[in-house]
Amino acid sequence: MTDAPTAPTASTAPAGPTAPTAALLDGHRPLEVPPGAEAVDLEAKFTQLLFRSSLLGNKLTEQKQQARAEQRELLGVLIEVDDALTALGLDRELVALGRGAGLEATRRRLLGRLAKAGVRPMRLEGLAADPALTEIVGTEVRPGVAPETVLQTVVTGFFWEQEVLRRAQVVVAAAESVPESASVEDPRIAALEPEESEKPVELEKPVEPEASEVVEPTGAEPEPDPAARPVPPRARRHAKAPGRPAKRAKRKK
Repeated sequence: MTDAPTAPTASTAPAGPTAPTAALLDGHRPLEVPPGAEAVDLEAKFTQLLFRSSLLGNKLTEQKQQARAEQRELLGVLIEVDDALTALGLDRELVALGRGAGLEATRRRLLGRLAKAGVRPMRLEGLAADPALTEIVGTEVRPGVAPETVLQTVVTGFFWEQEVLRRAQVVVAAAESVPESASVEDPRIAALEPEESEKPVELEKPVEPEASEVVEPTGAEPEPDPAARPVPPRARRHAKAPGRPAKRAKRKK
């Protein structure tokens, strides 16, 4: 059975610094206090250090902003170089001379460098045009496509990290124009209008004869028309009066 360890007593505890501390201080002189250090106001000195740190922080922030602005400008120039390479790749003479493959390889390498810097092209076809991302340069009527939908990208836009480095120039869909003849009338208005059968019939006003057609009566009787045939007396005697039934003649027994 082992004996339990006993706590060091005053006689057994080492006096002075421990062995490792004594080894570090062996051969070194204690740090001398500069003259006048005891009379320094530590609070005032600390406040002064904070003020200087604030000035240095503001200066460092301005330098970062200036460096980012210069980097943005440089990236914009590289994007313009990409536009020039794209235009040269569409030149038929250069393609006929076999320069198209070299231009395309240079353009891919440039886009790879831009991607490492956080620059990526926009893909906006089929999406709604956002004024913050696009600049509309043309419209086109496309049946079945909602208005303000991007149909074609004329100039590619680019993102830089979370910022818009350059807006894209696009062609969007326009609303279909409805012809005037095909315009639908409001059913509420049509319900208020009476049908043709219910509309009141307007009577035609009698046409009054003009002054030149009115014949003023004269005292002389009009001359008989020679073409008119005279009615015999018997016929005049037995003529029926208008609106009265004719009397039957009595037969003689």
